[in-house]
Amino acid sequence: MIGGHYTYAEVPFFDGLFGAERNNYDKVGHYFQGFVPALITREILIRKQVVNGKAWLALLIVSISLAFSAFYEIIEWWVALATGEGAEAFLGTQGYVWDTQSDMALALLGAVSSIALLSKSHDKQLKNITSAC
Repeated sequence: MIGGHYTYAEVPFFDGLFGAERNNYDKVGHYFQGFVPALITREILIRKQVVNGKAWLALLIVSISLAFSAFYEIIEWWVALATGEGAEAFLGTQGYVWDTQSDMALALLGAVSSIALLSKSHDKQLKNITSAC
């Protein structure tokens, strides 16, 4: 729960980690912002039999995960507009002009790695569930 106590830019463990000039705690969050929705989306799409074919399934999973991430970036933008100068603490951009784009790229990486790392295991689990019913 360390992230709940500090703002993005002030999590102590990530200060200067790997020689970075900025605190990259928010980047870890954005990676998992792609990883976790990909798991949930995959489960729903397979159980509801929405898509035929693994390539279409993967494309739809990644697209939905990126949509979640994009919506979060829009919320961050709305907060920035609403709070003015106080937005820096919430956003955690720390002066990085490519923050939004790198956040989206990490969500993409999270979604793709979720599919690549867990699909076989997930398929086995789903097969066990259906055979037990």
